[in-house]
Amino acid sequence: MKSKRLTLSVLFVVAAVANALACTNLIVGKNASADGSTIVSYSADSYGLFGELYHYPAGMHKKGTLIDIHEWDTGKYLGQIEQARQTYNVIGNMNEFQLTIGETTFGGRPELVDTTGIIDYGSLIYLGLQRSRTAREAIKVMTELVQEYGYYSSGESFTIADPNEIWIMEMIGKGPGVRGAVWVAVRVPDDCISAHANQSRIHQFNMNDKENCMYSADVISFAREKGYFDGVNKDFSFADAYAPLDFGARRYCEARVWSYFNMFTDRGNEFLPYILGETNTPMPLFVKPNCKVSVQDVKNAMRDHYEGTPLDISKDFGAGPYHTPYRLSPLSFKVGDQEYFNERPISTQQSGFVFVAQMRSELPDPIGGVLWFGTDDANMTVFTPVYCCTDKVPVCYTRVDGADYITFSWNSAFWIFNWVANMVYPRYDLMMGDVRATQTELETTFNEAQEGVEAAAAKLLEKDPAKAKAFLTNYTNMTAQSTFDTWKRLGEFLVVKYNDGVVKRMKNGQFERNSIGQPAGVIRPGYPKEFLEEYVKQTGDRYKMPE
Repeated sequence: MKSKRLTLSVLFVVAAVANALACTNLIVGKNASADGSTIVSYSADSYGLFGELYHYPAGMHKKGTLIDIHEWDTGKYLGQIEQARQTYNVIGNMNEFQLTIGETTFGGRPELVDTTGIIDYGSLIYLGLQRSRTAREAIKVMTELVQEYGYYSSGESFTIADPNEIWIMEMIGKGPGVRGAVWVAVRVPDDCISAHANQSRIHQFNMNDKENCMYSADVISFAREKGYFDGVNKDFSFADAYAPLDFGARRYCEARVWSYFNMFTDRGNEFLPYILGETNTPMPLFVKPNCKVSVQDVKNAMRDHYEGTPLDISKDFGAGPYHTPYRLSPLSFKVGDQEYFNERPISTQQSGFVFVAQMRSELPDPIGGVLWFGTDDANMTVFTPVYCCTDKVPVCYTRVDGADYITFSWNSAFWIFNWVANMVYPRYDLMMGDVRATQTELETTFNEAQEGVEAAAAKLLEKDPAKAKAFLTNYTNMTAQSTFDTWKRLGEFLVVKYNDGVVKRMKNGQFERNSIGQPAGVIRPGYPKEFLEEYVKQTGDRYKMPE
């Protein structure tokens, strides 16, 4: 797509490779949520991806109008397709009817990629949003598009949600020059939570339940034809046939789903052996939570690094002296002839943008659909409210000043949030408290203001829908810009407070000064005790003070 084209061909390759283990979707059915909303999250994780808020305005188009299709990851031109006569307003990954679509790439069998197809997974998302009102309609639109024009990408899991239903659709092509795709879509029960994270998660499905399951007519016969399956139909597993499990799919991908289930069910210990490779019994596609899950719960879940679990990465030597819950890529490495790996949690530094979509059937569409949006890593960002009727993108969420993945701008939210995050990563424990305090204050303010803002919008909507939409658009822009301004000030504060490895003294929220107005000195935090013990163990007597 034009909005995502990069300027250097080398970045195309980087983005495509990074997406192989990128992205996470967390899902909450409307009866499992605290407020009756359907909830979906998405992190767009990719080295090479610039975090921005996309916008596609509604429109009417002449019959026969053609549009160019560019691969979402690389900007590569793929071909032309016919434009729909009517398209809907899309802001980010939500349209004006609260329809939301997210994705994670599972890859699957490489021989099934159709290099001659025109529709890639990213284009499919935004075409689906522009052309559909409901999740069921989006499934129909998306599958018909790939049948007509060919599916260019590798295996993909899509979350397709509206205020009433959430579906997971998994799709993979049929190989070069074979038009269309094999696919299956399963509805997540209203009282359940689900997730997917770069591994196919649909195994057996009820082919007779037409209300809650849809699939391509050849989803099983094609697998038989290719030699991927030879059993009876009732035993057919989409995941086993088209995306056989390997170590990376289990530990890098399914582990993220496990972490989410572990947070909101009592079944974490039951599923852990699968993640550790002690059993091959997969986790269920969906489970019932042990409590009602709020929108803020999902925001916080997107910040997870397996804290407090057997996979916690913040406590071992790899976390460094300040317990940084991040690991540099690549995920695997060699020491001598032995290969090792790092965990891959939900929250990761290479995120371009992240959202939590809130969709509410009891409210009019312009008010009911909120895309809580942030740039960069979920753990280090602030989710600001973006109402689905918004038709003007906040400047800080655009390519302002020519900003992109290799062009910095002090007016770009992507770069300001990255600037702050990259200051914090090396001294995480020392600095993260200041970040979390500001983050919590902002998100709490937006959460508490939501009811009043929406009540005011509802009154306007009764009298003048255009004014209501303008009001919510302005609120979207105001909260984004004020958050951006606050985060820039936070960055300035952190530079001053933690400059040169020391900590400036503070009193009553202000930097402390002595009686003559000079800085009151600094705190020298040094290194944590356990790190110093390991330091001495590694260096022996080299730095031992003489008697």
